[in-house]
Amino acid sequence: MDFRASYGENITGESWVMRDIWQTTNITYGANLGLATCPKKLKSSGIKRLLERALWEQGIRHPLAEGVRRHEWKAAHGFRMFYKSRAEQVMRPINVEITMGHNIGVSESYYKPTEREVMEDYLKAVDLLTINADKLILSRQVEELTEKSKDNEYIIKGKLQEKDEQLRNIQDQFTAMQSQIQAFSTVYNSEETSQ
Repeated sequence: MDFRASYGENITGESWVMRDIWQTTNITYGANLGLATCPKKLKSSGIKRLLERALWEQGIRHPLAEGVRRHEWKAAHGFRMFYKSRAEQVMRPINVEITMGHNIGVSESYYKPTEREVMEDYLKAVDLLTINADKLILSRQVEELTEKSKDNEYIIKGKLQEKDEQLRNIQDQFTAMQSQIQAFSTVYNSEETSQ
């Protein structure tokens, strides 16, 4: 959004999240189309084309074999299927339908969740929806283990300080006992010499 604003687009709460490609220089050719200041909504066909192009570029999609007419899975619809199957594992199915923009029928009259409730339900599914989830899970585990080790280190330092204080007390008591023994021996020796 900052990049788009840097070229003069007025970004508001109503701005399209995905827009057309714009000219980086504002040269008008009799119309304002294509300028950064005149955004056009990116249509679903444009999004579909972007996804398909990305699949080919990344080597995920390959040319069809002789006699085969369709790919194993649809590019854009495959993401919707992935989302629905993964999200329903932890989310309420009706919230999955709402987030997909589906009509929930008669239930729409009775079930009216707040945006916050749907968001909290969605956040439960984020790990399952993350494509590289293993890496995310591992990084979270590393963070948790790091936090636990810091806690353990803090506890160990506290225990060591307690032990140091106990040792100092024991040393002080030993020193006091030595001085008392020294005093007694001095008194005892002086009594023996006087007899």
